[in-house]
Amino acid sequence: MTDLTKLTIADALTGLTNKDFTATELTQAHIDQAEVKKNLNVFITATPEKALAQASDSDARYQSGTAKALDGIPLGIKDLFCTNGTRTTAGSKILENFIPQYESSVTQKLVDDGSVFLGKTNLDEFAMGSSNTTSFFGNVINPWKSTANPSVDYVPGGSSGGSAAAVAAGIAMGATGTDTGGSIRQPASFCGIVGVKPTYGRCSRFGTIAFASSLDQAGVFARTVEDSAILLRSIAGHDVKDSTSVKMDVPDFASAITGDVKGLRIGIPKEYRMDGMPEEIQNIWNKGAEWLKAEGAEIVDISLPHTKYALAAYYIIAPAEASSNLSRYDGVRYGLRVDGDGIDETYSKTRGAGFGDEVKRRIMTGAYVLSAGYYDAYYIKAQKVRRLIRDDFTKAYEKCDVILTPTAPSGAFPIGENEDDPIKMYLNDIFTVPTSIAGLPGISIPAGLDKSGLPLGLQLIGKAWDEETLFKTADVIEKAACFETLGTTIKKVA
Repeated sequence: MTDLTKLTIADALTGLTNKDFTATELTQAHIDQAEVKKNLNVFITATPEKALAQASDSDARYQSGTAKALDGIPLGIKDLFCTNGTRTTAGSKILENFIPQYESSVTQKLVDDGSVFLGKTNLDEFAMGSSNTTSFFGNVINPWKSTANPSVDYVPGGSSGGSAAAVAAGIAMGATGTDTGGSIRQPASFCGIVGVKPTYGRCSRFGTIAFASSLDQAGVFARTVEDSAILLRSIAGHDVKDSTSVKMDVPDFASAITGDVKGLRIGIPKEYRMDGMPEEIQNIWNKGAEWLKAEGAEIVDISLPHTKYALAAYYIIAPAEASSNLSRYDGVRYGLRVDGDGIDETYSKTRGAGFGDEVKRRIMTGAYVLSAGYYDAYYIKAQKVRRLIRDDFTKAYEKCDVILTPTAPSGAFPIGENEDDPIKMYLNDIFTVPTSIAGLPGISIPAGLDKSGLPLGLQLIGKAWDEETLFKTADVIEKAACFETLGTTIKKVA
């Protein structure tokens, strides 16, 4: 039998329909792969029994001819999505033993479509990080190895590093993630897979543990563009439980993948050509433009003049919202409780013991910029900059249909590197943050390797609600790159 962990989702659905194998066999293959590669630490909570029970239900539906859109497909679920009866921790000690009694809207949609949940994937604590090294449950290891230093372990990126590593390693066929400032796209780039952040409001945030409410957006990881389109269709849609969820029809994203980009205008923002950019990043960016031009697209120079302020604005807005959202973790209602002499000391001891250093850093930053005397100087000014950044994109789209940039300023770096320098760590999001601030859709596609043999990704940024153009364009890059993931090779179409 074919190695079932190397199939794409599209091929697996065909195989299941044709009864070439069962959902139980497909699920067991991935459970076995998780055991073989457990050193990567991709799961905080593995759920093999639940997965096999769901797979058995899928098999029954295939036998009766009532199979659903994702029946039998084994997925990893980022441990930020609440799952009814299954521990949900957000990668934090303060929620170490929290078991929700309700299901997030995103995971409910996946359940309704018949998918199989292999477990809850590891992440930076409360999604705060770019390396997946801030989790209370230990760091995740990138399954890729450097050709120069094969004994060195590399970060998978963050915050959704567990999901990205699980997909790259063949442990899961796809996975959910959340993207606040790049937490899907950057780990997708580091792990050599596809990662999609849809337009803000495309997917419900209900039941997703909040970091920064005006920025957080659910998305997906997969090994191919087509697979990511299939997954996104399942999790997208309006939800009355979420006031930021927009009431719009959900297209069949996969049907947009036509291979035809003739006449499409591809914007290249001059502000992303930064001083000190590694030559290999510039080269892969140039290649991406050449691939699209060869297929009939037009390359257009554009300007996003306020890009240089995006990172600073993000690291005011996001911590401010985090400091508000995380105030609910007080040791009284749920989660960790450390008793003190009086309520104030209980709050202090609980949060001191329950939150990690990076979370504390962002809470303190957020509390500072929201405090009296600094609110106008920092928070309000950052919101004004956010509007200017959004206006830049609106103006740019008068000249182009989609924007092409690098996903990250480098490939993956060794575990432990940059951890003593928070600012250097924050710079990993320099190419992804503007998209999040503007609420636009973005996708990262693996496009090549750096000089150490580690993956590099290209990012496409689309107009609001135009994920279809993103998928169409990303598919052309994917086929031109012929990138070989650790499990699946994309074949160039003749």
